[in-house]
Amino acid sequence: MSASHILLVDDDKELTELLSDYLEAEGVKVSVSNSALEALERLQAGEIFDLGVFDIMMPQMSGLELLQQLRPGFQLPVIMLTGRGGDIDRILGLEMGADDYLSKPCNPRELLARIRAVLRRAKPAVPDTVHVLKHGRIELDPSKREILIDACSVELTSAEFNVLYQFMQHPGEILSKSVLTEKVLHRSLTAYDRAIDVHVSRVRQKIASFIGSQELIKTVRGEGYLFVRDSI
Repeated sequence: MSASHILLVDDDKELTELLSDYLEAEGVKVSVSNSALEALERLQAGEIFDLGVFDIMMPQMSGLELLQQLRPGFQLPVIMLTGRGGDIDRILGLEMGADDYLSKPCNPRELLARIRAVLRRAKPAVPDTVHVLKHGRIELDPSKREILIDACSVELTSAEFNVLYQFMQHPGEILSKSVLTEKVLHRSLTAYDRAIDVHVSRVRQKIASFIGSQELIKTVRGEGYLFVRDSI
C-alpha cells in the first residue's frame, strides 16, 4: 500500500520542517508549501494529495481563504491549524468545508492521529453487502459515497457524508454528540468541541436546499440529534 501524501501549508518553516520529519518517519509522504498562494497553484495545476493541513494565519492569503478557493470544486480532505482561542476561525473553517481542526502549537503525534482519522473516514472500507439506504426522497450509497435527492447529486464533505450515514442508519433514534463524534470524527468529544454541531448544521442546510425544510434532523436539548422518520 502506498504512503498517504499530504500537503502541509504553513509559513512557519521551522514548524513545517519539524512536522515533516515526524510524519515522514511515521510513513506519511509530505509536501510543503510555505504560502497559501503556492499551495493553490499546485492544486490548480493538478498535483494530487490525499489530505491538506492548512494553517489559518498566513500572510497574503489565509488558510481560510485557501479553503474557500478550493470548495466545493476540490474534495480534498482538510485539517485546519488554528491559534488557541480561535473558536470563530475553527467554526468558519468547518462551515467552509474543513474536516477537522487542531490548535497550535500542536503535538505532532496528535496531528498524525487526526490525519489518520480523517483519511480513514474519507475512504472507509464498505463491505459489498452494504445496500443503498433510502429515506423518503434521499438515497445514500455507501459504496459510491454518493447522496441523491430526487436523482440530483448532493455535494457533501467526507465528515458530512458520514454524519448523514449515521442518521440514516438510525432513523427515529437520538444520537448523542459523543457517539456522533466517535463514529464520524473517530475521536472523543472534548469540552467546548463544536465540530460535530457544525457538521450537522451543514448537512441540514444542504438537504434543506433540496427539500425546503430543516426539520429532518432535530436537536434534542441535552441529549443530541434525532433523524425524523417519515419527514419527507
